[in-house]
Amino acid sequence: MKVYINQNETEVPEGITVKELLDRQQIAAEGTAMAIDNKLVPKSEWSNRTLADGDKITLIRATFGG
Repeated sequence: MKVYINQNETEVPEGITVKELLDRQQIAAEGTAMAIDNKLVPKSEWSNRTLADGDKITLIRATFGG
């Protein structure tokens, strides 16, 4: 199935969770916020929230330093 991560089309397996997606994309959960279809998804739900075909995922990463 296809989802969109920051407007980039990505092919993922059916039934994948948010946590599995982050692991697959090698994105650390720490310092990351996520919205699906413009609705914030709390980190406490990442292991249980499954993605659906066509979901639009926005990932925001905190950056440190200067």
